[in-house]
Amino acid sequence: MAKLESSVTINAPVEKVFEYVSKPENLPEFWPSLLEVSNVKELPNGGYSYDFVYKMVGMRLTGFSEDIEVVPNERSVSLSTGGIESKIAFLFQPEDGGTNLSVEAEYTVPVPVLGKFAESVIVRQAENEVEVILDNLKTMMEA
Repeated sequence: MAKLESSVTINAPVEKVFEYVSKPENLPEFWPSLLEVSNVKELPNGGYSYDFVYKMVGMRLTGFSEDIEVVPNERSVSLSTGGIESKIAFLFQPEDGGTNLSVEAEYTVPVPVLGKFAESVIVRQAENEVEVILDNLKTMMEA
């Protein structure tokens, strides 16, 4: 299982950033490889479940994601199954009137589908994508 961690400081209140990031419908707006989100359902824990389509090294992978832990304005943790098995946590901390947003991800590269060679490419792509996601969110929330 591969792991990624990164963070950014956003000059916007935690409530605004959390509200935007926690809505599945918004994910494709800032997550470049996430092509579509559908069948969004609200869960009793305050989170959501949804189906998604993700593009990885030119392949379209489908999956299902469910928020397994939601603490408003502090954290949102989702578990994804299907083409990509992952656990992704968005962590929100107030910082000087803004937000320190961290992403922690653990995921399994679908090696039987993509091949062993593609695994190292995918890991590098994922590292870059997390940085793009955070940069996109910073730009959007500060606009």
